[in-house]
Amino acid sequence: MTRPLGERIRSQVEARILSGDLAPGERLPTEAELMQKFGCSRMTVSKALSALADAGLIERRKRAGSFVSRPRVHSMVLDIPDLAEEVAARGQAHRYRLIRREVGEAGIAHFGPEGGQVLALDGLHLADNVPFAFEQRLVDIAAVPDIAGVDFDHLAPGSWLLRHVPWDEAETRIAAEGASGSIADWLDVEAGVATLVVERRTWRGPDSITFVRQHFRADQYDLVARFGQRSASRSSG
Repeated sequence: MTRPLGERIRSQVEARILSGDLAPGERLPTEAELMQKFGCSRMTVSKALSALADAGLIERRKRAGSFVSRPRVHSMVLDIPDLAEEVAARGQAHRYRLIRREVGEAGIAHFGPEGGQVLALDGLHLADNVPFAFEQRLVDIAAVPDIAGVDFDHLAPGSWLLRHVPWDEAETRIAAEGASGSIADWLDVEAGVATLVVERRTWRGPDSITFVRQHFRADQYDLVARFGQRSASRSSG
């Protein structure tokens, strides 16, 4: 019995992905090109691509087309991850883009000691030039005075903090949240699409060091927890 054309389209594209003929991050033929190749309607092609997206094999991006999915970044829940290192570990190039840098009063930001100053940094993390995390960070300048002179235009603040500022306590909160319009634009997803939100606050003694809120594309990132009978050890930074 002849299979429906949509299933054959899906099967052929899937075979090219699994064989490596279409590499992670590579752009698929356009819907128009697939329509011409298979002599079918746009609806048939769209259903085939939707099935591939549901299987996690491709990503469909607004106004950009469809691309072969990349491996996800895995992060240990009990660690404070260095996103640049995690991206490099999966064979991709990490890039950080600073979007906003401001110094404000701690009281207004609801972070840090009353009367102090905080450094606010908004930025975007990319893997092979594809956005996967939008980050909003506050740093207590009194606790980390050296940070005032650091250029973060292309250096991820989290990477710098892990290398230069010791900590002894951290609190992490994880939730699912629909991407707002501006965050969706930065992540190149549709508004309202579910994102993985990680909020983390770190301390050194009684002093707050940093608070960060990160929105991760759900198709690009996941969290892993490993537990044992002994207390989990933490990375420094």
